[in-house]
Amino acid sequence: MATRLRPIDHEDRLSVVDHLDELRSRLFVIGITLAITFGICFWQNGRLLDLLNTPLENSTPSAQNCGKGRLAAVGCAQVEQRRIALSERRHFLLLADDRSLAPPVRRAFSLLAADKAREAKVLPATVPRRRPITTGVGEPFTVTVTIAFYFGLLFALPVLLYQLYAFVVPAFSPNERRIALPLMLAVPLLFVTGVVFGYELVLPPAIKFLQNFNNSSFDVLIQAKDYYKFAVFTLGALGLFFQIPIGAFVLGRAGILTRGFLLRNWRYGIVIIAVLAAALPGVDPVTTLLEMVPLILLYGVSILLVPKDRPPADPFEDDDELTEDEDEDAADFLAGFADEPED
Repeated sequence: MATRLRPIDHEDRLSVVDHLDELRSRLFVIGITLAITFGICFWQNGRLLDLLNTPLENSTPSAQNCGKGRLAAVGCAQVEQRRIALSERRHFLLLADDRSLAPPVRRAFSLLAADKAREAKVLPATVPRRRPITTGVGEPFTVTVTIAFYFGLLFALPVLLYQLYAFVVPAFSPNERRIALPLMLAVPLLFVTGVVFGYELVLPPAIKFLQNFNNSSFDVLIQAKDYYKFAVFTLGALGLFFQIPIGAFVLGRAGILTRGFLLRNWRYGIVIIAVLAAALPGVDPVTTLLEMVPLILLYGVSILLVPKDRPPADPFEDDDELTEDEDEDAADFLAGFADEPED
């Protein structure tokens, strides 16, 4: 099976079998790419899980500052117990070095100091950071495989989009190809931008609000499957929503959208954006507002990308109007058919 690494030319003529062979070749490249990226991500799954756990770990300042909630109280009690154990160890060491005491008493204080050192060693120095919990026997493995697959899909996205582009681009004219190539490059860039935006600016405050809301009334534990599903779906949805300018540009070139339409109906656009933001995982007002801000900005960018007026019937082709002489020649050509005598 010959794997095609470049797009087929527009002038090439392929049979149905050739098209199927090309499709098989490109699916093979996609499968190999996904296998490689998945293998690398599974190998580095610890770092990827730590990356997703960071917003959760940094979202509980109330617990780290001995705030409300039983879990916060337990964590702070352990930290205080360690501090007391270290203080007692220092006092026992001073007594063990006191030459005025009998040797057996000094040995006893030395043993007590060693016990306090072991006690302090197993106690946390700070309130333990939050980590997702697992409740099933195979949940650690299945969750790890799922996260590795999602990251592998993200890293393989440029290759996947290129293979899709290379398969459909032969049907495009040269003018259409000049537009399709920048769009193919912009899609993964905007998607990654949306994911990074969500990870840096949306997830931390959203998780902080949700996890600390009324936490004095609950023992707040979060299951790994639910947490990673929330994080992955939020980041993935933002990556997709960042494709709004691409969709608006395509619809504008197709003559469906115009700049005037978007400007006249911007209020409806804001309402639709609010509905989309509310439909994302995390229905709290903090998450919704943080997700609405970039979507509104992308709506403004879409207005700039959409043409002012509706383009011609074929927006990708150049306007090849007939000259006056060519028009007369075409009319004479058609008139010759009309005047031709019947047999």
